[in-house]
Amino acid sequence: MNARGQISWDGAVNAWLVAGSVYRMGRREWLTEAGWKEAYRDGIRTIIDLRNPGERQRRPSDPDVGAALDVFDVVLAPTEDPEHPEFKALCDPYLNDPAHYAANARLFPDRLAAVFKAIAAAPGGVVIHCSAGRDRSGMIAAMLQDLAGASDAEIVASYQAAMRSINERHRTMWPPHPHERYLDEETLAPLLETRGAKVLDFVRELNTHEFLLRNGVTEPELEAVLAALGARVAL
Repeated sequence: MNARGQISWDGAVNAWLVAGSVYRMGRREWLTEAGWKEAYRDGIRTIIDLRNPGERQRRPSDPDVGAALDVFDVVLAPTEDPEHPEFKALCDPYLNDPAHYAANARLFPDRLAAVFKAIAAAPGGVVIHCSAGRDRSGMIAAMLQDLAGASDAEIVASYQAAMRSINERHRTMWPPHPHERYLDEETLAPLLETRGAKVLDFVRELNTHEFLLRNGVTEPELEAVLAALGARVAL
């Protein structure tokens, strides 16, 4: 892990420490067998996959990891229904802008709550992942940071770091992503500013603690999430 919290498990893309024993990253199929062994040595025992069923598949370029995943508990916890008419109208072809996080939380509160219940139930370290490791992971990471008492600057910086990291991946990705391309700094910089601000607006207006309690997460489960984050924040 570097000083900024970026994780170097072999093959991992856009992998970061959120806090405590909770991590985030892009699609798990990018990790190699060696990468999963490194994750295990770092205490990871649970993988929470935020993707929809149609996204959970290997690609020809993905490494063969043998039985390396057998030692982990893989929890499937999609944060959305991509066919929901309102969501689909807002997020076509997919959620790629924090401006729509609030709509995601409004339309699918039970799905977001399920992610936190999975974190609470995890016996060891947790890695949360979506596809790029930017928006679905970014939404959950911002909520986790909010619970843990992170500063405004920390929350914004976390999203911007993930946005930069996956943008760099697009520079060399082959085959290219069907919808996204590498953005030069002149194009990327204003997006970093506006989207970082939107992440912060979302999470501060949401009030993660109250949102989760309203949607079925119990006080003991919140305490377990905070313990995983290494946080000491009064509930």
